[in-house]
Amino acid sequence: MDGTPTSDRFRILCCIDGSDESYRGLRYTARLGRGLDCDIVLLYIRPVDQGLRSGGLQVRVARENMLKWGLELPGIKFLKRGREILKELGVMEGEDWMESAYHVDVDNDPLGDNKIEYINSDGRMVVLKLKVASDVARGILEQWELGEYDLIILGETLGDRTGGLARSLWDPAVAEKVAVHAPCSVLVARDLEEKRGHLLCVDGSEKGLDMVRRDGELALACDCPVSLISVALDEDGLAQAQLNIEAAKSALGEVGNKPVDVHMPVGDPVNQIVEIGDNYSVIVVTDTGVTGFKRFFMGGTSFKVLEEARKSVLISR
Repeated sequence: MDGTPTSDRFRILCCIDGSDESYRGLRYTARLGRGLDCDIVLLYIRPVDQGLRSGGLQVRVARENMLKWGLELPGIKFLKRGREILKELGVMEGEDWMESAYHVDVDNDPLGDNKIEYINSDGRMVVLKLKVASDVARGILEQWELGEYDLIILGETLGDRTGGLARSLWDPAVAEKVAVHAPCSVLVARDLEEKRGHLLCVDGSEKGLDMVRRDGELALACDCPVSLISVALDEDGLAQAQLNIEAAKSALGEVGNKPVDVHMPVGDPVNQIVEIGDNYSVIVVTDTGVTGFKRFFMGGTSFKVLEEARKSVLISR
């Protein structure tokens, strides 16, 4: 799973840190997994040397016990819970899952990277990965380089933003860094409620219509209703917003989907999208198409929505 993809399946990297929001992201992953022919990797990033807290056990014994799920080292209990959630939600149904364990040495960290792969008779794969990295965002991006995923999902709790006690491993800087630099689509999960639908932000561009088609298919897979929004800066822009909506309806129709609602507000695009987006599970925006380095400095509507939204945001690439 970390090397060359073994199939053309949709591939999801779901990042786990033990927070409620990360498990909400996992449940969304499970809905996609049930609807798509999909491989799933659950990832926990462990800081260098954290694994040495093994109760005095020798490193070799600690590693062996960890791979047998017998030692509660940092991250293991979160991945175990993730595996149980996937089973409960029907992603790992049946008894035909073969299990294999792997280890890779990492400099300056004796426990290194460890993973368990589960493969069923249809070739579908679920992987639990405990990865060492100097920081969380870098570890997530390095994992993409090993596997090339279609979608990365990670949670960001509102406590991270307000300075409250409900802090998770994924602070806003981590979520935004991954969203900016990842080559694939990224879903930042915030207060993710599964059945309130997707709000697709459309602007009439070809990239925007490609996003509509991609998310239209994903929404069908997880049985999520979709709505469309095109914001007019002033009353004169309403005609163009209507054209954007009609083009998006046609694009949805190409993948067998249709919107349950449309919005054409007038005003600042970021403010309007964020306000209306509060009524949805996920706000879906289109990437600018530039490189990660340029994205960081250019900003734009999509990344301003990511920064200011109170609900989950999917940056579509």
